[in-house]
Amino acid sequence: MYVSDVTTAEPLSLLVATFLLSVLTATFAAVLNGAIRPFFQPFGFLGVVLFFFVIVGPIEESVKLLAVRLYAYTDARFDAVIDGAVYGAIAGLGFAVIENLLYIVQNVDAAELSFGVAALGAGDGIAALRALAGPGHVVYSAFAGYYLGLAKFNPADRGPIVVKGLVIAAAIHGLYNTLVGPATVVLSSASGLPQVPALFVFVVVFQGFFGYLLVRKLRRYRDVYLTTGANPVEAIDEETPAERTATEPSRTEE
Repeated sequence: MYVSDVTTAEPLSLLVATFLLSVLTATFAAVLNGAIRPFFQPFGFLGVVLFFFVIVGPIEESVKLLAVRLYAYTDARFDAVIDGAVYGAIAGLGFAVIENLLYIVQNVDAAELSFGVAALGAGDGIAALRALAGPGHVVYSAFAGYYLGLAKFNPADRGPIVVKGLVIAAAIHGLYNTLVGPATVVLSSASGLPQVPALFVFVVVFQGFFGYLLVRKLRRYRDVYLTTGANPVEAIDEETPAERTATEPSRTEE
């Protein structure tokens, strides 16, 4: 993601600050998720699905985006739409690091890893599970960060654009959490693979698909940037009027 920014490389200080802020904001997500989860547990499968889509996805994607918004977003060097994707990815990385450490230290929370994934057990299974979840955080928050960058240069439509990015990121996040358990069990049963390799296959396919969509979006931005020498906001995305018509202030540094 860092090298996908074809405008200029991002300052290391902003990348480090975003990473550290995401580590801090991850604490808020953990507290909120833990406090709200008991209200969904009595509803069984439906409660777990609702918890992932209504609570976990929105809360975790919001705190990761907050890590970008608090510092990097306000810096003058955040001067292109694609910068949002870069800082969003860094925020996702920081969040994943602290979350993975907490899960491994606490020997996994079986409530979140339901539908058979908890059967992976402790030790190597937990480490594998959390390691495979990490890239997802990077992809989800890169989507949200991209739209945050878009919003910065579309002040008239800033709110709806930010919300759109969060909804996309939270929906993908919730979908992954919902499918990872049952899909792993089904794939393992159908193929005869042990659960950890089956989990790996699912994660590669799922995260690879959405990672591809993200990279395609960034490549369209890159192609227009390299063609025009300016920073078109989203003539390349063809999704909303704001994305099609707004333009960024061009960069002076090449």
